[in-house]
Amino acid sequence: MQIVLLERVDSLGNMGDIVNVKNGYARNFLLPNAKALRATKANLVRFEAEREFLEKRNAETAQKASEEGSDLDGTTYIAIRQAGDTGILYGSVSSRDVAELVGDPVKRAMVVLEQPIKALGLHDVRVKLHPEVSINVIINVARTEDEAARQEAGEDVIATQLDADKSEAETDAEERAETAKEMFEGEHGEDLRTDED
Repeated sequence: MQIVLLERVDSLGNMGDIVNVKNGYARNFLLPNAKALRATKANLVRFEAEREFLEKRNAETAQKASEEGSDLDGTTYIAIRQAGDTGILYGSVSSRDVAELVGDPVKRAMVVLEQPIKALGLHDVRVKLHPEVSINVIINVARTEDEAARQEAGEDVIATQLDADKSEAETDAEERAETAKEMFEGEHGEDLRTDED
């Protein structure tokens, strides 16, 4: 189906471009959301008559999105989730969760996540407030508020936890070795082990 774009659409073109798209994409997304018109003679004449108004409206919405985005750009949001010892989440942080964390004016469709976040840490997420305006927000995924603060300070909480677990395991192994050594020595310090051992 041939359509004329009423605004910039990623991967298709800019306002006023006449492009071919699949019928379902046009009928289910572009036309109902007023992003395009069918490229008939009547609609092309209508578009040219309204072009100045559409460009002005597009510039105003881009300006408004830019102003709203300047406050949000680079802001960090904390998402508390349950995770295993290796830092893998028992669920995920999806675009819906990001939109809820950021709040107005961000809607779920504006969040650009190629796949849900499934690990602890700081994650950069792109948010498209307008076809021409996008910002980045940082999602701090942690198990607790304290862990989120440590991650924000630059600490790798998983590596720190693994190091602590390793040192604790080494201490436990040394204690067990000392206990075993004491068990095999007699009251006077003689070695009770036989040559056959």
